Formats: sequence, structure tokens, C-alpha cells
Amino acid sequence: MVKASASASTPAADVNHLKSEVAFRARLQEISNSIYSANNLDEILIDLKDDIIDLVGAERITIYYVDGVKRELVSRFKSGSEVSEIRLSITNGSIAGYCGANQKMLNIKDVYNSKELFDIDPGLQFDSSWDKKTGFKTQQVMVAPILFKSFVLGVIQMINRKEGGPFIQQDEENVTELAKIIGIALYKQKKMASNRKSKFDFLLERHVITRKELNKAISDAREKKTPIESVLMTTFKVPKTDIGEALSRYYDIPYVEFKNTLPIPSDLLHGLKVAFMQKNIWVPIRKEEDGILIAIDNPDDLKRIDDIKTLFAGRKIKFAISFKEDIQDIIKHFTLDEKKQSSIDDILSKLQDEDEEIEEETASVSEESSAVVQLVNKVILDAYDRKASDIHLEPYPGKQNTQVRVRVDGSCSLYQTIPYSYKNAVIARVKIMADLDIAEKRKPQDGKIQFKKWGGKDIELRVAVVPTQGGMEDVVMRILAAGKPLPLDKMGFSQRNYDNFISAITKPYGMTLVCGPTGSGKTTTLHSALGYINNVETKIWTAEDPVEITQKGLRQVQVNAKIGYDFASAMRAFLRADPDVIMVGEMRDHETTQMGIEASLTGHLVFSTLHTNSAPETVTRLLDMGMDPFNFADALLCILAQRLVRTLCKSCKEDYHPTRDEYDELVREYGPEDFERVVKTPYTDDLTLCRPNGCPDCNNSGYRGRMGLHELLMGTDTIKEKIQARARMTEIRNLAIEEGMTTLKQDGIAKIFAGHCDLLEVRKVCIK
Repeated sequence: MVKASASASTPAADVNHLKSEVAFRARLQEISNSIYSANNLDEILIDLKDDIIDLVGAERITIYYVDGVKRELVSRFKSGSEVSEIRLSITNGSIAGYCGANQKMLNIKDVYNSKELFDIDPGLQFDSSWDKKTGFKTQQVMVAPILFKSFVLGVIQMINRKEGGPFIQQDEENVTELAKIIGIALYKQKKMASNRKSKFDFLLERHVITRKELNKAISDAREKKTPIESVLMTTFKVPKTDIGEALSRYYDIPYVEFKNTLPIPSDLLHGLKVAFMQKNIWVPIRKEEDGILIAIDNPDDLKRIDDIKTLFAGRKIKFAISFKEDIQDIIKHFTLDEKKQSSIDDILSKLQDEDEEIEEETASVSEESSAVVQLVNKVILDAYDRKASDIHLEPYPGKQNTQVRVRVDGSCSLYQTIPYSYKNAVIARVKIMADLDIAEKRKPQDGKIQFKKWGGKDIELRVAVVPTQGGMEDVVMRILAAGKPLPLDKMGFSQRNYDNFISAITKPYGMTLVCGPTGSGKTTTLHSALGYINNVETKIWTAEDPVEITQKGLRQVQVNAKIGYDFASAMRAFLRADPDVIMVGEMRDHETTQMGIEASLTGHLVFSTLHTNSAPETVTRLLDMGMDPFNFADALLCILAQRLVRTLCKSCKEDYHPTRDEYDELVREYGPEDFERVVKTPYTDDLTLCRPNGCPDCNNSGYRGRMGLHELLMGTDTIKEKIQARARMTEIRNLAIEEGMTTLKQDGIAKIFAGHCDLLEVRKVCIK
């Protein structure tokens, strides 16, 4: 019994063997990735030698490749800073040559044993001259052919087993597997050489770098053991997008760059482990008509490709090239910082107990489910982190997923999709947070969410629920994050508009109106004006719906139409509370407007907003509402029309010399006579404008942030006469322009010449 137990393997031995096998597989995967991503033969033959020696447990290793022209085996090695070669004939005269000629593995216990060599082949000999030169004693040699299909591409030769004794069967299996991997890499290198195509041909063709610089980058990357792409970007300042384009052309697949606006493909992420994707450097990007797009840093890594295809079995897969850092950023973006919050996949996984085939009308997913609560909170927090102004929840009838879109800098983009089974629960959860009737699905509803109560951050959201076709309800949430007003000199006013606006808001009484569509920054401008005149000597009352910006020194009131406390009621209360300045959020009706005009005529400074398109149009709108033209004319100080235009990214916008046609188009849009009088910028060879380019800071869009375009109509005596005479809007507009007013488009074109924006964006927000 004792003898039997001594010869049998113990559980501890089995565990150690298993650990050793796992460690070997992990290391083999790393080396495989390095071999597949090698850019030239030297990286395989020289740079990876040490890693392979450690893996297989030999003292020395030589990797040969076949020179098909001379019919020789060639191995490269470094001699000082130079690269030299060893060449052998592919014949039975040498151990490596015999292996290559016969496509046969050899495991020789003692190369100095002539009988052992003779038994293999009478002509086989060992060249001991290298041992004499180096003083190194060769004893065991194991060689394996490097094959691709039926072709011999090289030979891998191991010398002396580190643990002593001859190479064992496990060593033979390991080297055979390694030879297979190297065979694929050598085939790729030969194919690349025959096609005379490299990863960076695009950079050479476009003269982004020279051949000498590329060779230097390859050499530096080899020495530093870093990717060539990193050296090109850091040392040679090659733009990341150019390298991405070069790789895209080389692999003939799309290039994907990280953007924090990438929609989160929650359905594709389900069931995938974040750590697994991070370790293997790939991530699903989106569904396309012809398959699922997967971003990977090395499309030649067959092992990873097979793993991905196994995970998405039965579904067509497409690949895109991306940088390792970008893929890690995309994974983090898709899954959030897990220390802070669960990922979308984790949240949706908690709902998987629900039958996915259940119709959404009868699904039992509750709006009080912890996963639904987390999901809604995450949508709001993500939108807030992206500096979004609005969140749109858009469900569809039947088994169609719910879209979630966010608006950033005035443009909507898809944020993610939510499986159809959860749409009712998500909409109901938002209604509960906004204190709305969850049973009412036929009428629009409005409410507010104080998010601090539900999710920690001090965010207020204005909620609008609108019934849509198919018995669905759309939800739009406007984020009203508390903030401080911008100083007036940071608002983007032209010098004339700034001086005139300051002169109006510092008057002791009168009315100043700011007009424009929803989201054009009217409230921000009014608060900036109040901030300019806010001091202890001035009593300022504001009535707002909702209170978005708070300022110390202002007495701010939130109106509530449900209890009858509207703008008119607030105005009546203010007039009994000794005001100097009154700000009314919006003049929506006859009563509020009439009270504002009367207050301004009785010694108060009144600020308010209207939803009109231009400053002259505001005059006719108020007169059409039944305002007395004489009282309105007497009260008017100024009307400011405003729009927000996307600005060029300061990090990447590029200067260029416009063509004569471009210049003439800008002059024509501005108005030739006004252009000569106001802008006075002639067309010369030195004239430069700016255009979008794209960089990581702006998510490669070329635009970042917004600025105001302004049209300021001053209440001059001549303008007041036109108002009293009920002149047409065009007459008032023409007179205002004669007196120096610039229209919204003219202000935008002036900002184009100042390098802030371009004509495309200006045209998007204004007509005249």
C-alpha cells in the first residue's frame, strides 16, 4: 500500500500541476498577442526571445525563418547595436536544416553523441564551433518545424532544458503549440512583404512622416518595448486620427475612437464580464444592419477572434480597429465607474427574472423595483455628467426598445436603449419622482423632480409627459442644475451691444425684454444683468418658473399655477413690497404684460422674457396683445433677441485662408452696405478664418460649448415714435439697423471673422 501511494499522484500535486498549466496558458496568451501584433520579423526573432525562453524553460532559443529565394534558414540576432544573421542550408547536414527539410520534430538528448545523431540520419552533424566561440556547452536540443498549412516557414530550436535532463513530452507539446502561433505570424509577415504593404503606408503616402522617421520609430519602439503607435504620437507628433486611418486602411475595417457620446449598447453588454473585456481588449460598439460591430486593438489575434465569435454564436460579427486606451475608455464609459454605481448591464441583469416574451402591457416589472430605481437614477446622473440640458425617454409600441436621447450643446444624440419590457416601469418611476399621476395616460402632465431626494446630487429637473401614438408616453426632463450667473462681459456681446445693454439696465426705471426660443439662454442673460446691478442699495424681486439660478441679494419667488400663484399674482405682491427692480420669468399673458409696463412707468426697473424670433417682432407682438402703444413706448428701454450657437473647439480649430467665393458669400449674407460700414474686413492674402477639425476634447466633432448671438434694439426717441404710430415691423427693423443695430445673423458673421464659429452653425440658429 505504501509503495502504491508513493507512486500515485497526490491531490496537492494535481493542484500544483493545474496551477502551472493555468499560468502557462496565461503567459502563452500574452506572448501570442505580442507575436500577432509584431510589425516585422525582428520583433519576433529578437525582441520576443527572452519571453519565449521563460515560457518553455530552455536556456537558449533560436528562431529561423525560411528564405525562399536562397533556400536557407535565417535567424536574426543583435550584435551590439547592429542586427546580424545566421544562415543554414535546408538539408540533413544540420539539426535545424534536417527539421526544416523533413518537417519533423527532433528531441536530441546529447548533441555530442554521434551515435544518436547517426541513428536519426547518417549525414546529420552538430556544429560545435559556436560552443567553442562562446564557451557555452550545448547538450540537449529540441527542434520543431514552423508550419502554415503544409508549408514550412521556419524552425524553432530549444537548447538545454533549464531543469536539467532531456526535454520531456510536455515540452514537445508546448513547443509545437508555440510553433503553430509563430507560423501564423510568419505567414502574415511574408504576405505583407509580398504585397509591399505595411500598417503605416498611409502615413508615408500622405507625407505625415518620412521613411527614415518610421524606421526610427520602429527601432525606438523595439528598444522601449512599447507599441509603435505610441512612439509615433509622442515622439513624432503624428495625429491619433491619422494613425487610426492608417490602421483602418491596412486592416480594411473601420476605425473607432472613444467619444463620451457613444450610445451604450446595453443589450450587447448583457452577460459580458467587464474584467474579461478589459483584459482581452475588445468591446461591442453597436448593432448594424449586417452584424454586431466589435472594437479590438488587434484584428489578427485569431485566439481572441474565436473567443468573441463563440460568445456571440449565431450572430454575424464585424470588427473595427481601435487603440487599447480608447477601448478601455469605451468600456469604462459603457459600464461607469463601478465603485460609484452599478453599470447598465448590472442593473438590467437584476430584471432578467422577468420573461422577455411577456408583452409589455402585462409585464410585472415594478416601478418600485430597485433595478428600475437604479436605472432611472443612472440615466439622470449620466446626462448631468455629460452636461446635457435635456433627457428624452422615447418608448415605442410592441417589442421595440425604448430610446434614451440627451441634448448636449443644442444637439440630440442617442445615449442608450432600454429593453421594451421595462418601458412602463421606467416611465412610471419618473412620474413618481415628479409627483405626477401614474394612472393618467391620456393627458399631458408637467412636474418637477428634486433629485437630491432620490439620488444624492443637487439637481432639479422639469418634467413633461406627453401621450404618443400606440398608448405610449414620452418623457422629456430638462436639467435645471443650480449655477451662478455669468458676468456680462463673458456673454459674448459685441462692444456696441455691451455698452448699450449696460446703459439700459442701469437706468432707474423702464422695461428691458429678452426674447428668443426655448433654450436660447434668456434666463441666463437676465440673471447676468441682475448680477451686474445687484448691490445692498437695490431691492430686487424675481418671479420665476422654475428658479434655475440663485443669487445672494435677490429675493426669488417660485410661481405655482396649481394654487393660482402665477406671474401676475407675484407682480401684484412685489409692487406692495417696495421693489427697485422686478424680474418676471415670462410675459405669457395680457395681465402680466400690462402690469409690467405699468410698474416700469411708476418708477421700477422691470426685466422679463418673451418667446419671439427677433427684437422688432417683439414690438408688434406686444401691440397685438392689446398693449397701449404710448405706454409701451414710454416704458421701453431695450429689446434683446438672443440665440446660442455652437462654437469651434479651442483645442483643435484650425486657421485657413478662405476662397474669394466664401468671403463673398459672408459679405452677401451680412449685407454689402452694412458690411462695409460695420465689419470693414477686406479680402486679402493674409485673411484667415477658422474651421472645425476634431480632437478628443470635443469628441472629434470640432465644436465645444456655445456662445450668444445678439440683436439689440434700443428704445431711442425715433423708435418710440414708430411704436406710437403702430409702424410695421419692417419699418422698425430698418430704422433700428440705420441706428446701428446688428441682426442675429450679422452678429454671427462678425463672430465668424473673430474665429469663434462658422457659417454652418450660424445658419442653423438664425435666418436674418
